[in-house]
Amino acid sequence: MIPFSVLDLAPVVKGSTPAQAFQNTLDLARHVEQLGFRRYWLAEHHNMPGIASSATAVVIAHVAAGTTHIRVGAGGIMLPNHPPLVIAEQFGTLESLHPGRIDLGLGRAPGTDAVTTRALRRDPFAGAEHFPDDVRELMAYFQPVAPGQKVRAVPGAGLDVPIWLLGSSLYSAELAARMGLPFAFASHFAPDHLLAALDAYRRDFEPSDRLQAPHAMAAINVVAAESDEEARRLFTSVQQQFINVRRGVPGRLQDPAEIDTSVWTPEDRAAVSHVLHYAVVGSPSTVRTGLGRFLQLTAVDELMVTAHVFDHEARKRSFAILSGVRATMTAA
Repeated sequence: MIPFSVLDLAPVVKGSTPAQAFQNTLDLARHVEQLGFRRYWLAEHHNMPGIASSATAVVIAHVAAGTTHIRVGAGGIMLPNHPPLVIAEQFGTLESLHPGRIDLGLGRAPGTDAVTTRALRRDPFAGAEHFPDDVRELMAYFQPVAPGQKVRAVPGAGLDVPIWLLGSSLYSAELAARMGLPFAFASHFAPDHLLAALDAYRRDFEPSDRLQAPHAMAAINVVAAESDEEARRLFTSVQQQFINVRRGVPGRLQDPAEIDTSVWTPEDRAAVSHVLHYAVVGSPSTVRTGLGRFLQLTAVDELMVTAHVFDHEARKRSFAILSGVRATMTAA
């Protein structure tokens, strides 16, 4: 059975704080490490009240220091927001502190709105245009230092930090194929081009020193509970979060007990149904069926699961159920 991993945005729930979100993140990372998940990734976002993982490398250090063997990384770093040298130094530092456990996933989007992108002192259009060159520059900093090289990443040079390209369209899939890098698709919020991107990546893949054959991952939302009804209730927090973003009022993750689904408009429901098209929500048997269909559809090499659940213990329980489901799928 393929490896399962976790994508976490360090969600800040209503009535809580980023400090509590970081405590929950570490607790969840330890929990899924014991359950046998392969990776624990955090993602860069900015100016979003419900997401605390903006200083992504710092949170990765927090999680890696508090766990023992699970791989920890970025899913991803939004490279247009940063000089490649800075990211090489940050992840060279992380790899030096936690050898053999650090992943670096790279995205082309800014992870925020246009106003905040300008506050980051970045040009979003130039950043996206220069993304391939920035990726190559970043990879070069991890190579052994060449004679006469004037700029080097310290630490970073000569370290084996796996680099992934992340995306929600054909662009990153095609770039990952040309560069011979592993590829992860963000189907947890952008379902439209999933299959076309996977096809393009596999078809056009060119072997490299980093990877000899294509290696694809897909991210999806999975919320599991003892019953379908309870899982659907927990999932309303994620649905409401997407509706709020659509309405231009992003906020902290809400309690399902305070969500009135009757006020959702037909447009809200259609938009949420579309963006969360691949979500798997339900009891263990429902989750098993849904995951089986998704894996058969995509034939991915790894599965990255995200589950933003308001109640932390219910979130941990969701991953425990998922782990049990995976075991039964393996046995079958």
